[in-house]
Amino acid sequence: MAKLVVLYKQAADPAAFDRYYAATHIPLAKKIPGLMRYEVSDGAVSTPGGPSPYQLVAMLEFESLGALQKALGSPEGQAAAGDLGNFAQAGVELLMFEAKEV
Repeated sequence: MAKLVVLYKQAADPAAFDRYYAATHIPLAKKIPGLMRYEVSDGAVSTPGGPSPYQLVAMLEFESLGALQKALGSPEGQAAAGDLGNFAQAGVELLMFEAKEV
């Protein structure tokens, strides 16, 4: 399996970010072909030492890294990526990797 972890930095208007993410971005992202699982953080994102610079963490799961890369290149993947500028002005980091259960 492969994971896409999306780290959204703290927005200037957290409530507006949350509304847009829930109403617009999630429905767009759920259309990405090959998406097997989609999870988001619930509540504050923190570190063992306290607050983090992130408002939200999204974790998307695909069958393989190849499937993930193909999905991001699809029209639906491109639409979701293109939407980031509409609500994630504070910045976003994307991490992709193969994962295994241990």
